[in-house]
Amino acid sequence: MLRLDSVSRHFGDMRVLDRFSLTVPDGQLLSVVGPSGCGKSTLLRTIAGLLPAQEGTITIDGAPVTGVPERLAVVFQEYGRSLLPWLTVRDNVALPLRRRGLGRAARRAAAETILERVGLHGAGRRHPRELSGGMQQRVAIARALVCRPSLLLMDEPFGSLDARTREDLEDLLLQVHRADGTTIVFVTHDIDESVYVGDRVVVLSPGPGSLVVRDLPVDLPAERDQLTTRSLPAFVKLRTEVGRAVRGEYGEG
Repeated sequence: MLRLDSVSRHFGDMRVLDRFSLTVPDGQLLSVVGPSGCGKSTLLRTIAGLLPAQEGTITIDGAPVTGVPERLAVVFQEYGRSLLPWLTVRDNVALPLRRRGLGRAARRAAAETILERVGLHGAGRRHPRELSGGMQQRVAIARALVCRPSLLLMDEPFGSLDARTREDLEDLLLQVHRADGTTIVFVTHDIDESVYVGDRVVVLSPGPGSLVVRDLPVDLPAERDQLTTRSLPAFVKLRTEVGRAVRGEYGEG
């Protein structure tokens, strides 16, 4: 379980998070959405231990977060900057396994396995510059998954991709989540995406000092389809609720 209790984070006089509290059960895919500047990325970096919480506590399975936790992985939006251009795709994916003490052959074998899983079979010997944006983000996802994280944080990972590639990667994320049961916190500015991939959607208030203003369960079938699911009345109703909350029309709940 991921738990944030009264977490605050400020930069100078600006409080980006103000006594922020949230609990994410094991195995849940939580979508976090909110207006620009509300602190979504700061929230994710604070959970990851990349930015220290200046007040309050963050715990994962009861252990306080005082640095970057073990078995945590992060996928950023700027995939091009997160991949090392001088390494092959396979070696980029295998890089986190060095900390596990695995030999080179074992690291490369694990990388090839996960690359096949994300639809990049045969791409291991290529370099990031030889891949499309969507393929590069698949590499970033593969690198995050290769260590089998118990908590995966994703910071608007599909925001800069074209619509079709974005849909393909949303479906890949759902497949991974169903297969592995990994706890995922997925930050997005896209309202429809937050509903489509999530088990639950939380909406943050405008910054500074963001708080959760709506906390909505996603009552949709576990098996989802880009066309069928998005046409369901339950999907339309929920994305309308989320959209109103993002615009400041919080309603009840």
